Amino acid sequence: MTTAEAPGTTSSRFARLIVRLRYVIPVLWIAGAVLATLLLPTIEQAQTGGLGDLVPKDAEAIKTEERAAEQFGFPLLSRTVVVQRDTDGISRLAEARVVQRAVAITRGQVGNLSRVAAALPVVNVEGVTPFAREQSTTALTYLFFRPEVSRQDREIYAERLKESIQFREGREQYVGVTGALPARTDQADAVKDALPFIELMTVLLVGLVVGLHFRAPLAPLVTLVGIGVAYLIALRAMAGIGQKVGISVPSEVEPIVVVLLFGIVTDYAIFFLSRFRQRLSEGQPPLRAAESATAELQGIVLTAALIVAAGSASLVVAELGFFQAFGPGMALAVVVGGAVSLTFIPACLALFGTAIFWPSRPGREISAEQASEEPSAHHRVGRTGAVGLAARRPVLVATVTTVALLVLASGLARIDLGQTLIRGLPAGTEARTAYNAAAAGFTPGILSPTMIVVEKPEIEKSRRALIELQGRLQARGGVAQVVGPREQPADRTFGAIFAQGGGAVRYLVIFRDDPLGARAINAVTRLRRDLPALLRQSGLTNAEASIAGDTALAEETVVDARGDIGRVAPTVLLVVFVLLAIFLRALVAPFYLVIASVLALSAALGTTVYVFRLFGQDELTYFVPFAAAVLLVPLGSDYNVFLAGRIWSEARVRPIREAVMVGGSRAATAITIAGIVLALSFGLLAVVPLRAFRELAFAMFAGLLIDAFVVRTLLVPALIALVGEKSAWPSRLRQMPAGPDAHPSTSPVLVERKL
Repeated sequence: MTTAEAPGTTSSRFARLIVRLRYVIPVLWIAGAVLATLLLPTIEQAQTGGLGDLVPKDAEAIKTEERAAEQFGFPLLSRTVVVQRDTDGISRLAEARVVQRAVAITRGQVGNLSRVAAALPVVNVEGVTPFAREQSTTALTYLFFRPEVSRQDREIYAERLKESIQFREGREQYVGVTGALPARTDQADAVKDALPFIELMTVLLVGLVVGLHFRAPLAPLVTLVGIGVAYLIALRAMAGIGQKVGISVPSEVEPIVVVLLFGIVTDYAIFFLSRFRQRLSEGQPPLRAAESATAELQGIVLTAALIVAAGSASLVVAELGFFQAFGPGMALAVVVGGAVSLTFIPACLALFGTAIFWPSRPGREISAEQASEEPSAHHRVGRTGAVGLAARRPVLVATVTTVALLVLASGLARIDLGQTLIRGLPAGTEARTAYNAAAAGFTPGILSPTMIVVEKPEIEKSRRALIELQGRLQARGGVAQVVGPREQPADRTFGAIFAQGGGAVRYLVIFRDDPLGARAINAVTRLRRDLPALLRQSGLTNAEASIAGDTALAEETVVDARGDIGRVAPTVLLVVFVLLAIFLRALVAPFYLVIASVLALSAALGTTVYVFRLFGQDELTYFVPFAAAVLLVPLGSDYNVFLAGRIWSEARVRPIREAVMVGGSRAATAITIAGIVLALSFGLLAVVPLRAFRELAFAMFAGLLIDAFVVRTLLVPALIALVGEKSAWPSRLRQMPAGPDAHPSTSPVLVERKL
């Protein structure tokens, strides 16, 4: 017996329209992909450059830096550094040339570096840099540019200086360029280089899964064409919209879009192909079978896609530009992928008919029972397994699984967030190699000192108090060196320490740790908290202090990211709860289903913390937990739709615990396979040789497997069995008379996600 929709329903009308337009729909989608490719920019072309997509809007650190540039007339913060290093020692003459070269650049005497506003030399000479780890081995030249100089031009000028040094000093001396801006370029290059391999691996994964499942070459080909169409349109539309509204879409988004689209479109395509094959095997003509499959699955696929898209879009309430671009970007990709799955795939089913399963012939060589998406009755009992245990012993299973998930989630208590921009690069990249060279000769914090600006009328007259403050700053934990009034002669005002017009003084704080790492960020957080007291204790009452530099920027980014979770998390959970409530027509079940998804997410992130700590990484990249959350919770709720929906259907003809056992066991296989496919897809992100991607890949891989094998197979069935029919409140699971002809409701709201 088929489960086709009634002729007058919206789903059946939609299905008939798709079948009638089977020749037009694929052409329109392919034409749309071609036009998007020709008319819209790529993500790389839509980049605005700089660090604008990684730092908070109106960051206080940026404002302080800009104000200091006006007050002092001499910059002290740079994001492009040329590093020279010779482990055998840099000669006195070479050290002198470092200084002379910087002076010439600042005076505009180097023709091919004319747009470099200034250069500041620092050499680890004995007695001059007491905090340095070595002596006379490393020299740094900080480059400062006028605001109108683009990121690309800054890299060109840095490269010119590097080549000039190599020519003068010889190739035996290491020379490299590092800093936040070069690191962003290396990061984008790493993503760009890895993307083709990710695409190839996902194509092979889809071909393997779909090809083996259906044993037909055309089925994976149709799926891959649908994925390609969705990918081209989604990426180009994302870049075009971002460019239009002035939001730089981060390069990190593209690989995530690839694996997400490959995962969900493959998932939905398998559902349509499986249902189509079953209808053909029951003897339906190809066009009728395509219409039936589309009508039956349209509601479930639409709801599933909406949950993932709406959950991702919730990041629009975040304040960080990165999240504002990431969330809606993911949502747009899911919407496009869902639209392709709902139209292109069914149209191809109607267009190709039985040929899509060639060389097999459903209905002739494959019986209806063999093509069925559900296990037959005599197989069902043996496959209840874990679901059956959850239905029979719900209290025990719910307790054990919850405790296990909480144990894994305990890793969250040890989570630290940092910006792994440079240290997260591949070992061979120039920005990281030069960073390591500078850190070996000095200390990691030398690459990006933190600047503290203290302002008060005639503050330059309080020299003793200013030196007292410098000593207090120097005594703080994690500080390697503080440069300030103590280093400047009392009768001189160069603009380096004291403002030329008076009223302001600045300090440079050099941390012992990576300036973008969690330890330095936490040190700045404590420093920001303690600064008012330090000023009072030093005798600088009524003075105001502000902080600038990359560490301060990273600290504001992490603080804002933590604040965003307070805005985003309730929004995501509310959106998912509402959509589940609408789909299930219940309020109780969506409540504990959302809690189960949160438990799975927490366990995944806690596991990620523990695993990466085992490998000596004591912090996660700041955006990884939030990206994982905004993907795992909706995707987990996606599975809730299929599991709870199937159990609801069975509960109309049998007691609730029996319904959990039968319906849950039928859905468990589909959820497990879907979870494995998605987990493998996201696991491919580890191909990108960036630490942030490997953290996200592991978090998603672990989370999807935990969700599929623990939460949806054990915890959720146990909770439904435990709460019973009250789960459907305020609706009622009306039981139908059992009998040979009784069957579960075939409402599209209650159709299982089956393979």
